Amino acid sequence: MSARERVVLITGTSSGIGLATAVTAARAGFTTVATMREPARAGALRKAARRAGVTLDVRRLDVTEPASVAGCLDDVARTYGRLDAVVNNAGVANSDPTLEMSTDAALRANLEVNFFGVVAVSRAAMPLLRAAGGRLVTVGSVHGVVGQPFNEAYCAAKFAVEGFMEALAPVAAAHGVRVSVVVPGFVPDTSFGIFPDVNRRTLHTASGPYAPTFAAYMDRIAGQGWESAGRPAQEVAEVVVRTLSEECPPFRVPTNRWASEYLAAKLADRDGSAVQRLARTWLGRPDTPSENGS
Repeated sequence: MSARERVVLITGTSSGIGLATAVTAARAGFTTVATMREPARAGALRKAARRAGVTLDVRRLDVTEPASVAGCLDDVARTYGRLDAVVNNAGVANSDPTLEMSTDAALRANLEVNFFGVVAVSRAAMPLLRAAGGRLVTVGSVHGVVGQPFNEAYCAAKFAVEGFMEALAPVAAAHGVRVSVVVPGFVPDTSFGIFPDVNRRTLHTASGPYAPTFAAYMDRIAGQGWESAGRPAQEVAEVVVRTLSEECPPFRVPTNRWASEYLAAKLADRDGSAVQRLARTWLGRPDTPSENGS
């Protein structure tokens, strides 16, 4: 079946990777259902679609509202009679400096969007994807494989997504659905870039006893050369759409060489000591041993 005959639903398309993926998928010939929590924010998406000369079906879908998820998927099935692919992209950036200084409500809110929202959309879509022999692609993160200091909630959600999809993939494949996780490094032209769209001074104040460590972390990260790590949203979108189109895509799809090497280092780190050593350099404390001597 050609891309032109396939229907893809993408979440979180008001900006960033989701916006770029929706336009790129439509340019590749997919019938593209571009969803977002607030359709009133679709201005940038519609402008990009006009500039690319493509048509999008823009719909509301809030991944944290069960009725919204079910209603959107049901409407898509009625409109097109099929759904061939889903791209789970909707997410929120971390906004708390450290777990101890955060709240249960903030942690739960992060997990609701970044993990449970992915599960909700995937569950609702799976009957349609089974019928079509379709694809389930989720935009993950290197932080779903390598823990990043001062990003505990976001990492927890992305680790959960990795585990969930890894466990689901062989079962889904046995029933005709290919599951992949696209793993970007840093995406500098979104709020999920090297530095989230937050106020450093505010976060420093909120860090309490961790303020000196947080300051060292930010100074260290700012001094790193991230040119090879970062890729713009458009390049990530192209990887996502290529994953939708490949006959046998891999489960984990890093978006560039840096991400691939970063993940490889973690996946070869049997006792976790190598990643802990790396993380200590981010905190400006490369020679501080952990309790297990790593």
